[in-house]
Amino acid sequence: MSEEKKEKTAAELLKEKLLIKNESGAKTLDRSEIEKADEFCIGYMNFLDNAKTEREAVDCAVTAAKARGFTKYDPSAVYVPGDRVYVNNRNKAVMFAVIGNTGTKNGVRLGIAHIDSPRLDLKPNPLYESSNLALFKTHYYGGIKKYQWPTVPLALHGVVALKDGKVIDVYVGDDENDPCFVVTDLLPHLAVDQMSKTMTKAFTGEDLNVLIGSRPFRRDNESESVKLNIMNLLYEKYGFTEADFVSAELTMVPAGKARHVGFDRSMIGAYGHDDKVCAYPAIMAAFDTKIPESTVITVLTDREEIGSDGATGMKSTYMADFIADLARADGMELRHVMAKSTCLSADVNAAFDPNYASAFESNNSSYINNGAVITKYTGSGGKYSTSDATAEFMAKIRRILDDNNVLWQTGELGKVDGGGGGTIAKFVANLNADVVDLGVPVLSMHAPFEIVSKIDVYETYRALLAFYND
Repeated sequence: MSEEKKEKTAAELLKEKLLIKNESGAKTLDRSEIEKADEFCIGYMNFLDNAKTEREAVDCAVTAAKARGFTKYDPSAVYVPGDRVYVNNRNKAVMFAVIGNTGTKNGVRLGIAHIDSPRLDLKPNPLYESSNLALFKTHYYGGIKKYQWPTVPLALHGVVALKDGKVIDVYVGDDENDPCFVVTDLLPHLAVDQMSKTMTKAFTGEDLNVLIGSRPFRRDNESESVKLNIMNLLYEKYGFTEADFVSAELTMVPAGKARHVGFDRSMIGAYGHDDKVCAYPAIMAAFDTKIPESTVITVLTDREEIGSDGATGMKSTYMADFIADLARADGMELRHVMAKSTCLSADVNAAFDPNYASAFESNNSSYINNGAVITKYTGSGGKYSTSDATAEFMAKIRRILDDNNVLWQTGELGKVDGGGGGTIAKFVANLNADVVDLGVPVLSMHAPFEIVSKIDVYETYRALLAFYND
């Protein structure tokens, strides 16, 4: 056979010009890019291990920001291009801004991710004893499959606020020598009735009680002596009483550290990828932004998993108030700034799972190792509760990503009428800014152990950095 290069046919040339290329994803990357992704994810895995709650995520992010020159924002100060400031909202949401050459005059560049994840919150009066066992009553937070949480080792994270103003940090279950906690399940030998029920009825919210102890207080012949023993242990270690649970924010999260997944170590398994897998790339992109043209603001927000309500959620005015302050310093009004502003709502999408292929439409799904995923719209049914990015903004984002050789893809959240979900994009759009979702595809989303690709995490960082610096 001739060694000469075969001349392309007219059809091949036309396919190259008009059709989407079939070869995509990790196979297009050279070894050096894959190594960069692996290195980037070392920091991300450390972030996951230390930021299981929104308070911990804010603390980690602010500590890292201060080390990189960010200072607390002062509305009375005068800032110049390159200055780096942050605003901490109640230790549960935070914003980082890098002042641009044109300030807010041409709008701002927003990257917004949420740092809350599904979990089991303790009720205001959680501690009780039954059949010589001590347990915590919980109220699940966000969209979970309740049957996934029994028999999973759990850790207790959060704070207890005392009447004298002192706030006590509680962290037990994740250190190597700590005890852990668990929601029990019924043995299969006795579960005939349980297993005949549908998934939604086999476990109810009131069944998610966490086992925390079994030994009574010394040898006293008192009722609730196991409960008393547990409360005594908590008092000795942390200094709070049962009445103080009312002013606490305590939550049960899966215990354990992030793990490499697969023989090739190409993926990361952990609790809380949704949405810390976008929050970490967003803050790292902010840290690596020098002096942008327009001011860049990265927002780590709270309460997305339950509708974004509350003072630390995206329905709050805290972000708009901050932008209004920056705008006023530039002689601008908020409405004019927002009309020119653009936003990447950094949130995840469901990765195509061959085990559950019937839930997806393959042509419009996102795939592991195919890069950051752009989700033009979310919502459910007939696009209810979504902002749906404009064609012009989609074209702008395509251009930015392609100009910077970012690996990216598009995806919908499963089949039409198959369910659905939402992000904070619509709340930003309601402020009259252009916005689209961009983030990481996730396997087993909202489970206690979610899976992502290291390449997709890194490419999401590169996408946000390119957007900030365009």
